[in-house]
Amino acid sequence: MYAVIVSGGKQYRVAEGETLKLEKLEVATGNTIEFDRVLLVAAGDDVKIGAPVVEGAKVSAEVVSHGRAKKVTIVKFNRRKHHRKQMGHRQWFTEVKITGINAG
Repeated sequence: MYAVIVSGGKQYRVAEGETLKLEKLEVATGNTIEFDRVLLVAAGDDVKIGAPVVEGAKVSAEVVSHGRAKKVTIVKFNRRKHHRKQMGHRQWFTEVKITGINAG
């Protein structure tokens, strides 16, 4: 059984027992969170597609940790001007473990 959820403006395909990194959520480590914006639920040949969401479907997950991703380097360069600027960015994320999928 798997589902497609929306979190942080992005869509994720999740299955029970899976661990994934989402955009930062303001939830303490160890707490449970429920995603009610479920776009699709599939169990074998039985597929429910929402318009836009599947009514009554929920995906529950446990917050494992918070952290920052690897650094992305941004380089800005102007030719012939002896100008170079280098910056970096590390995006915050929340790591969650999917504990259950309720098809509704």
